Amino acid sequence: MKETIIKLLKEKPGLKGREIAKKIGVDKKEVNSFLPKYPNEFIQDGDFCWFLVNSKQIKIEFDKKWVDRNIFESSLQKAGSPLDFDCTSVVFVIPEGCKILLDAAARLLALCNQLILLNRSVKVDFSDCLSTFHYFNRIGFLNHLDENIEVSPERPKVSASETYKGNSNAVVEFGAVDPSQTNKALINQLSDAFVQQSHSRYEAAVFTVFGELIGNIKEHSKSAISGFAALQKYEGKGRLKKHIQTVISDSGLGIANTLRPSLKEHHPHLYKLHKVANIESDIELVIATMSKGEISRLGKGRGMGFKSSREQAMKFDAQLSVRQERFCLDFIYKDGELMEVKKELNLPKILGTHICFDFFVD
Repeated sequence: MKETIIKLLKEKPGLKGREIAKKIGVDKKEVNSFLPKYPNEFIQDGDFCWFLVNSKQIKIEFDKKWVDRNIFESSLQKAGSPLDFDCTSVVFVIPEGCKILLDAAARLLALCNQLILLNRSVKVDFSDCLSTFHYFNRIGFLNHLDENIEVSPERPKVSASETYKGNSNAVVEFGAVDPSQTNKALINQLSDAFVQQSHSRYEAAVFTVFGELIGNIKEHSKSAISGFAALQKYEGKGRLKKHIQTVISDSGLGIANTLRPSLKEHHPHLYKLHKVANIESDIELVIATMSKGEISRLGKGRGMGFKSSREQAMKFDAQLSVRQERFCLDFIYKDGELMEVKKELNLPKILGTHICFDFFVD
């Protein structure tokens, strides 16, 4: 109940006990007896209205287990996305035993850098989980984390990702996508690593996928924050299946917002369906773009078509996740066909487009 009330008071500070009880669906006596037990969290004024003691700080603590993109989103939901609140300080806590998968690390990295752009104070605390701190140093997470973000322990003077870059085919360290360049070296590095960890028959396919997705960041992101890409192979332990995971992220306008201004000219059939900007329209437009391809703000065969990526995902029976500002779509492929699109709605705000490919290869 505490987390629910904290989230409520972040959105609507100054509620009375009966108002809180009504909004969260419990008896007011339960609320009025509960809140005084946490004087360091909640404070009441002379009019019997409740506030958070430190309403300007948001603390987000992850679970003591493997954290994938779904658990990452759940942690944000509990505390509330710092992009949704008028906070001045944000602290991310990585507890002992927390292991963060690449897909969750990518979303965390993007969110941290977006907060700095809004002049928020940000801290990432690894003090109780040095293993994840060293892993993030190895994969280049710390290199791409804005220098104004406080890190505990202090960032190493020598980056392990720079020291050992290219030494392991199971990892491609976070690499920046430079909008002024073709980013060919990064595309080649991702493709070569993937082939080394799978089979040479995938070479042309993955080069096409990485080239297309990184090219779309270069062409359409329109963000002051650099996009990035990375790759990690997981051997599979417990519930974690053996797979290759690739992330490609940017902090730009998002797929629907990029496409919609040009629909009337280049895709009139889609314009009739999606000319009004709302969450339902955005979802359907992204589904159409990712499942059919050849939909671009520059016309057929240009830009954000995603045609090749879709076709190769079908061949691989891959799982493709596309995270937008308020929702995420998981495209599930089997036997060369799109079997299902899972929708996650009402997600905490994160700007941009965050794509994750999970390839389950032998």
